Amino acid sequence: MTATIEPPEKAPESKSWLREYSELGVSVLLLALGILVLTDALTMEVDIEQRGPIGPKTVPIVVGIGLLVIAVLLAIDVLRGGRGEAEGGEDIDLSEPADMRTVLLLSGVFLGFAVLIGPLGFPIAGALLFWGAAYALGSRRLDRDPLIAAVLSVVTYAVFNNLLGVPLPGGPLIGAL
Repeated sequence: MTATIEPPEKAPESKSWLREYSELGVSVLLLALGILVLTDALTMEVDIEQRGPIGPKTVPIVVGIGLLVIAVLLAIDVLRGGRGEAEGGEDIDLSEPADMRTVLLLSGVFLGFAVLIGPLGFPIAGALLFWGAAYALGSRRLDRDPLIAAVLSVVTYAVFNNLLGVPLPGGPLIGAL
């Protein structure tokens, strides 16, 4: 008695093509995002008083054009046979479950920041954000983490508010900073 080995069924041609060129989805996403950014930038209404030497439309237009260029270059690379590196380059163990405690702590810290930034202002809410994120990610140095968080928050506030001209809520510390 001779056993015959049947060849495995071939996947339909459309599924094979989709698997081979699945990275084109990223190109489509980048293309759509680029169009959205450009549309928003070009339809932005700007008062003449708001314009500086460059203007508020410049960066979004440059980012939108960059997204379109990257989308086209990625699509060309994929169609020519280029492929992304397999996940073997990652330094995580994909067989392990996610650390839900860390995810929930970080989510709580970000939600707390969103709620507290209005009444407390950025310097205080930002310090709590930085300290909470450090704690959620495993740092337990109660002697230095709050100090580092406060310094980071005040420096970030000063850079955005004073140097870049992006107003952040100061809260009760608005006169002191």
